[in-house]
Amino acid sequence: MDCLKAEKMESQNQHPPEPQEPSKLGTTFSRTCFNGLNTLSGVGILSIPFALSEGGWLSLILLFLLALLCWYTGLLLQRCMDANLHIKTYPDIGDVAFGQKGRITISIFMYLELYLVAVEFLILEGDNLNQLFPNMGFNMAGIKVGGRQCFVLLTAVVILPTTWLKNLGLLAYVSAGGVLASAVLVACVFWVGAVDGVGFHEGDVLLNMRGLPTCISLYLFCYCGHAVFPTLCNSMKDRSQFSKVLLVCFITSTITYGSMAVLGYLMFGQYLKSQVTLNLPIRKMSSRIAIYITIINPLTKYAIIITPIAAAIEEARPFRNSRVISILVRTLIVISTVLVALMVPFFSYVMAFVGAFLSVTVSVLLPCLFYLKINVAARRFGLELVTIIGIMVIGSLVGVVGTYTSLKEIVNRILN
Repeated sequence: MDCLKAEKMESQNQHPPEPQEPSKLGTTFSRTCFNGLNTLSGVGILSIPFALSEGGWLSLILLFLLALLCWYTGLLLQRCMDANLHIKTYPDIGDVAFGQKGRITISIFMYLELYLVAVEFLILEGDNLNQLFPNMGFNMAGIKVGGRQCFVLLTAVVILPTTWLKNLGLLAYVSAGGVLASAVLVACVFWVGAVDGVGFHEGDVLLNMRGLPTCISLYLFCYCGHAVFPTLCNSMKDRSQFSKVLLVCFITSTITYGSMAVLGYLMFGQYLKSQVTLNLPIRKMSSRIAIYITIINPLTKYAIIITPIAAAIEEARPFRNSRVISILVRTLIVISTVLVALMVPFFSYVMAFVGAFLSVTVSVLLPCLFYLKINVAARRFGLELVTIIGIMVIGSLVGVVGTYTSLKEIVNRILN
């Protein structure tokens, strides 16, 4: 991982602007950590027990290895930004590496990934609220709107004002609520098992090779924050601190994910559903709190996920600083994700597809490819080059197998 080369490149690119840094407005280290943690600790926390049940106990090793791999590719993105201080977003990195083709390629994959994650948030809200209040629904213009659809619409109304916040420093307060919600969710699930009588008696599969593709795809989905990383890095007062932000975020989120995976698998074993909250006994207060927390989580994360999409659209407009256009763009994004969420019923399979195809591309393959193109020294034979090529080979295999498996499951579900 060639730390000496990284430090040399950072010093070459960061020393010139240092005199201006103290007066630079931006997000503090702690607030950026909250935004980063909120980005990583997404809906994956609900599906990770199911992922462990698919792969077995030994698949936890893969969780930690994938966390390490994605942390390293996050560092590669920062090094790309350090090589050119004009880089502000992930598409900028693609542009510096491969010109307009690079910008278009990363934009397609990145924005599609973020968009589908936002859709997943709304599907999640509809499923869990419908579990709490199964008899909800109403008629609108002669059309009957069921409980799940009703709650998706209600969620969109609540989320919409948070998407109008453009300042990531202000958004950090919302993110802090999301980080706290994830911690409380893990605590509630533990309470259900330890106090409410469910117990920890399941989970006896050591390794399930047939379930590994789905397992790995869901694990990767948990670490698909790379599309937002350049935005977070650029928002900081001191961009050189972003490597520490990444370390804090990946360690903390991996502990959270690992804890939830172990607790859920020990409690429900092979009977786990795509969302662990759907397994919880609904009559128990701790279960209801966990579901309420699950409902709160997307409310705090949706805005930061769509921010890069909205920013890209706003920058393409002639009136870039128009507050009205900004609000209109973000409102239209929310409306479009609502429409997709109302039509897509396959929560776990869509998540697996996003992890296998989009997350592998955005979070594993492209950071390596862009870094090798931008940094000529990294293409010299050595430990760093071997590491990056190894990551790309592993990522390609995971992407192909996982994408095929997830698409096969989606097709089978539609046909059946």
